[in-house]
Amino acid sequence: MDTRSNRPTLDALRHLPVGEVIALPAEQLALLQSDAREALDAAKRTLDWIEGAIALRYEQRAVGARAAAGKDTGIVRFEDGSVEVAVELPKRVEWDQRRLAALVEQIRAGGEDPGEYVELTFKVSERAYAAWPERIRGAFEPARTVRTGKPSYRLTILNDVALRDSPHGPGIRPAIGGPR
Repeated sequence: MDTRSNRPTLDALRHLPVGEVIALPAEQLALLQSDAREALDAAKRTLDWIEGAIALRYEQRAVGARAAAGKDTGIVRFEDGSVEVAVELPKRVEWDQRRLAALVEQIRAGGEDPGEYVELTFKVSERAYAAWPERIRGAFEPARTVRTGKPSYRLTILNDVALRDSPHGPGIRPAIGGPR
C-alpha cells in the first residue's frame, strides 16, 4: 500500500486531534516528520535570505547610528517610514588564558587575592573589568580581545500613535542615513 496517497498533508495535520495523529500508520508519521523537517529547513533558508537582505539594506544606517551614539556594540534604533529598525551588535570578549595565568601569579605574589579579579576558569566579567581601577585594567588589557558577533535586525511596524509619539516621528527626522 502506498502510504503517501492516503496520508494527511502538513496543513491538514494541524487540524487533526492528537488521537487521530497517534493512530496514523508509522510509515505516514515518518513521512510527515520528514515533510515537516524539509519545510522547516526551507523556512530557515528563506528567513536567512530575508535577514541577509535586511542586513544589506540597513547596515550602513546602523553603522552611522552606532557612530552617532558613540557605541561600538549594543542596540541602536532608527526608523524607515513607519518601521522601527532595531539593530543589535553583540560584544564578544575573549581573554588570553596564558596571560591571565601570569597575571594571577603576579596578583598572588603582590599579596592580593586573584579571586577578587578573575574567575577560576580565567574568565573576566565585563562588568567587573569596567569597574576595576585603571592600573588593574591596564595590566589586563593585553590579555583582552573584543570581537563583535553577528548583528541582528528587528523590524517593527509602528502604529499611528507610536509613530506620532516616537522621537523619530513625522515631525522629526534623524540625520543618520539621510532622508527617508
